[in-house]
Amino acid sequence: MAVNEGDEVVLSMVDVLEENEELENEASAVLGGSDPEKCSYPKGYVKRQALYACSTCTPKDEDPAGICLACSYKCHEGHDLYELYTKRNFRCDCGNSKFKGFECKLYSGKDTLNTNNKYNQNFVGLYCTCKRPYPDPEDEVSDEMIQCIVCEDWFHGRHLGAISTESVELQEMICVSCTNRTPFLWAYAAQLAAPSVTVVSPIEADVDMSMEETEGKKGVKEETDNKAPEPSAEETPTCKSEGQQPSTSSASDQKPVVNGETACKRKLDQAETETCKLEKLKAKASVQKDTAIYLPYNWRSKLCTCQRCKKTYAESEVPFLLDESDTVLAYEKRGQSSQESDTESRDPLMAALSGMDRVQQLEMIYEYNDLKTELKDYLKRFADEGKVVTSEDIQDFFEQLRSRKRRRVDNDHHYYT
Repeated sequence: MAVNEGDEVVLSMVDVLEENEELENEASAVLGGSDPEKCSYPKGYVKRQALYACSTCTPKDEDPAGICLACSYKCHEGHDLYELYTKRNFRCDCGNSKFKGFECKLYSGKDTLNTNNKYNQNFVGLYCTCKRPYPDPEDEVSDEMIQCIVCEDWFHGRHLGAISTESVELQEMICVSCTNRTPFLWAYAAQLAAPSVTVVSPIEADVDMSMEETEGKKGVKEETDNKAPEPSAEETPTCKSEGQQPSTSSASDQKPVVNGETACKRKLDQAETETCKLEKLKAKASVQKDTAIYLPYNWRSKLCTCQRCKKTYAESEVPFLLDESDTVLAYEKRGQSSQESDTESRDPLMAALSGMDRVQQLEMIYEYNDLKTELKDYLKRFADEGKVVTSEDIQDFFEQLRSRKRRRVDNDHHYYT
């Protein structure tokens, strides 16, 4: 808890510990999924990784380039770097032709260029539609930056045309430019987009979609009640591929050919259309707006996966939307899990315990747990009272701890004698 002493704001020890823990968690989420020791280049175009741009080696007036986490540590120490958070399908550029003779210290023999890499204005330190740096020394408005999941640029919330009142950490955002480039996503946005007041939870989204599908089936049933029954499987025509024997039916019985397509193929296309989630959503009222879209994190599981839609995703260069492991949230979870495993394997307490017998191990664990509990309770009193923890307070804590330990040892000795 922060307290005011005159005009100066002073943080308590608890504030410092909590802030430090929060920063460590954020760092683990972003960096935990990337190797800090080995260049990622041999892995090819990595699905998602932490990236940096070096303005020392590749200034704004030169071709943009990106480097992996390990190269930012080992090859560009002391350089001016732009932190790019994470990017998808990127291969480390460190030491290639963009660096004018600068060689990568971790991996030699790289290709001259990584032709599949994609670069945006972030690689030269600019962000958003306002094309400003972050943090911006001239911007006096406090506004968090939000990353678009399609172009991966970062935007001020106030420059997106639509701002959700709920926590943006629980949503994925698609910027105005990308929604204009992928207009078919508005059909999903009309049903799944997080509104300005509440965020659609995974359970609610599932219920909404199931209700929509049920209503759609009811509508189809009502429309077909008065129609002739559909032909059975035996009666339904199938498309013949080239090289098969021609039909033995008479010419008058065969389906006509229109624009080079048989009626049989048209029927299969119609069947695909009837099962396409996107076509069903398009039939509902939806209005495209010149704003960004906020979507709940589970929205990708609702996307149609029919062949026609998959082709649309590929043509719009967004096939990654079908991959739920592509999300930043999935990457962060992998990073945190990996970091926790590494921390456990390097835990000095566990290393010390491995060299002790059973009795010593138990004593060590008890001592450690006592220290952790007592220190937490001790600091909490200062936080509750809004007091600042001084070095004298910490010394007093450990003196009390040693005093209690001496009394406990003396009592144990008296008991056994």
